[in-house]
Amino acid sequence: MRRFPDYRLATLRGDLLGGMTAAVVALPLSLAYGVASGMGAAAGLYGAIAVGFFAAVFGGTQTQVSGPTAPMAIVMAVVITSYAKSLPEALTVVVLAGLLQVLLGVLRLGRFVAFTPYVVVTGFMSGIGVLVMAIQVLPFLGSDPVPGGAVGMLSALPRALARIDSGALAIGCVTLAFAIFWPPRLAKYLPGPLAALIPGTLLGTFWLHEAPVVGPVPAGLPIPHLELPSLEFLARAVEPALMLALIGSVVSLLTCLVADSLTRTSHDPDRELIGQGIGNAAAGLVGGLPGAGTPVYTVPNIRAGGVTRAAGAVFALLLLALLLGLGPYVESIPLAALAAVLMKVGWDLVDWHFLTRLHRVRRDHVVVMLTTLGLAIFVDLVSAVALGLVASGLARAAQLEQTEHDSVVSVPLLDQMFLFEGEDVEGEDPFSARVGMVALKGSLTVTSSRKLVRTISMDLGEHEVVVFDFSGATFIDDSAAMLVKQLIDIAIDEGTPAIVMGVAGEVAATLGALDALQGVPRERIVEDIDEARQAARRLLGIEPPATGD
Repeated sequence: MRRFPDYRLATLRGDLLGGMTAAVVALPLSLAYGVASGMGAAAGLYGAIAVGFFAAVFGGTQTQVSGPTAPMAIVMAVVITSYAKSLPEALTVVVLAGLLQVLLGVLRLGRFVAFTPYVVVTGFMSGIGVLVMAIQVLPFLGSDPVPGGAVGMLSALPRALARIDSGALAIGCVTLAFAIFWPPRLAKYLPGPLAALIPGTLLGTFWLHEAPVVGPVPAGLPIPHLELPSLEFLARAVEPALMLALIGSVVSLLTCLVADSLTRTSHDPDRELIGQGIGNAAAGLVGGLPGAGTPVYTVPNIRAGGVTRAAGAVFALLLLALLLGLGPYVESIPLAALAAVLMKVGWDLVDWHFLTRLHRVRRDHVVVMLTTLGLAIFVDLVSAVALGLVASGLARAAQLEQTEHDSVVSVPLLDQMFLFEGEDVEGEDPFSARVGMVALKGSLTVTSSRKLVRTISMDLGEHEVVVFDFSGATFIDDSAAMLVKQLIDIAIDEGTPAIVMGVAGEVAATLGALDALQGVPRERIVEDIDEARQAARRLLGIEPPATGD
């Protein structure tokens, strides 16, 4: 009989406090992300409710809280300006992204996100931070936002500076000052984003009335947006949907690692992707902004006492209750105040700790980080992650090349020690070495294949017999297997018979699948050094050692 976890009053109190704290943090940010995405403030709240609830219930992390995030808002802004011609089409992309996330979870691909190098993650998140700050510059000055991310902002900046809205600028400066200087000791009672939004909103409500505001927000429950897209649009929607799915998955699973480190628990990455996908699909159906797990909501939840999925559900239900009566109050929030809050969020996303230590970091790591950062800011987020991973892989391959090259040894074997094993043989040169050994240890992959061919092939013609020793090999990929075949072919061309020793397990399976040993007769494929010695003696025409009667 299945036993339910021990859920006590103290646990319930912690979940209630955690969910309430996360909701207070998420309220101003959800509104700001909705506006920044171009979908509207209400879409940010709808997304926080849908993603927050379903990701908590169906996800793979007990304490993670999900909702709209800066990366997802940035991507949705790109979707709306570059891919979708209407809101229903944009929401179709969101639903499709959610379904792709579910598929990633079903295919059990979640665990691979943990292998993303830190330099790619920090470059990506820092790029997002710079982008968030960049696209908020125009609303901060009282101008309408423009598409095109940082490049679009820079092109529109001269015109915005020529007609600055002094009221919006004053509201933005006051809000930003509160966001920066709000004391950390008070943040546990009143989160910084909400504390900063209050004076900015009051300033716009009672004095600076001309500053642009959020405007009308739909009241009541979210209404499903159901519209069947055309097949032509579905084909076009795959690219932005995949972009949303991948970025949402990476951000969520990295946040899971943060939650694990704080709670000393372990998450289920594949289930987490399924939960996130269900939440984003639901968000798309009700007109909400897609979201992901984020430390901005998760860490306050954990520190306030949240320990189970109930905290995430409380977070979503509380936002839903606020939504039902919040409309009139949200409408009067100045856009400059929201822009200031997001500027502080963007600043915090930049990994200043890493950036200030770039001069101490390996050069190849710096190149990967700056490549990812630059692509995120000036090209697009998918290219940033994809090319960042490629650059990181190339840097890693360069490191592995030397490591793998050092793990392959090509040495001559003295006849006296190998062929005759200490026998007293008259007339033999004590320094003769007719047999050479190529010992392959550990892993051997494509990274070192070409260099090893050049290095070892020069040694093969110097011996009458060569022994390939795989007894220390643990892994070999297809490229390395073809390298072995190439080395055997070189030995044959040089007139040097080959003996293969110690092939077993996965290494044997890979070599066999590619027929890498087809040039070696079966009697020369041996198990150990004794059998290799006997095979070499036969090839060299050396009689077996005499045995006593």
